[in-house]
Amino acid sequence: MNIFKQLKRSFAITKKDLSIYYMRGPVIIQGLLIPAFLFIAFSFKREASLDFLIPGLLGMALFFSVSAITPIIAPWETRMKTFERLASSPISLWAIILGDIVASVIFGLFITFFVLLAGIILLGIEIVSPPLISGIIIAAFCFSALGTLISAPPADNPSNIMLVATLIKFPLIFISGIFVTVAEMGKFKILSFFSPLTYFTDLARNSIQGASYFTSFVDLTALLGFAILLFAVSIKLHEKTLSKRF
Repeated sequence: MNIFKQLKRSFAITKKDLSIYYMRGPVIIQGLLIPAFLFIAFSFKREASLDFLIPGLLGMALFFSVSAITPIIAPWETRMKTFERLASSPISLWAIILGDIVASVIFGLFITFFVLLAGIILLGIEIVSPPLISGIIIAAFCFSALGTLISAPPADNPSNIMLVATLIKFPLIFISGIFVTVAEMGKFKILSFFSPLTYFTDLARNSIQGASYFTSFVDLTALLGFAILLFAVSIKLHEKTLSKRF
């Protein structure tokens, strides 16, 4: 089937997701309030510069906002029987997943760029390394693809998938250099290499602090590799579980 027609139909999925799922209570809690409270709790009475704190806040804002709704779209639509109608329509499964991802990316970019601009305008944060913007876009796609991967089990109860998502997302927060740098993680440093959030946080530190564990090229390459891998695996797993949703 013509790929341009598939992309057009995928964009229709994006518009549907943005109009239905985003800016709702659970998304605001997962995407905004949780990272905000974590940031406040971490920074309270801690002698750390804004240049150190802001990269962690950016990482949490992007990670939580783009992964707030993608894990539950599939189980939600399975319960409502709309996933069955989508799958039987002339649109490929990869296009459906891509539409979900792009909607999540748009929402996450809006939240993250708002946080970044607030830091620049209100707090005087300076961007000393230019690859941050491209890193935010790639990382948003990567984290959203992780959300669709989590939603692959053929469940029709969103709370079950949210439990799995929580068990995955919170450990990643603590091994990804959000609260301490990768160099300070000691024996847990190896674990951080398997988290895509590590590379985005490291890139943000390089762009704002001017110091990082990896080079910007390594961070961007790792994020791109994780994005492609997670998207491909997500499609394969959804293909295997699709018939079990009906």
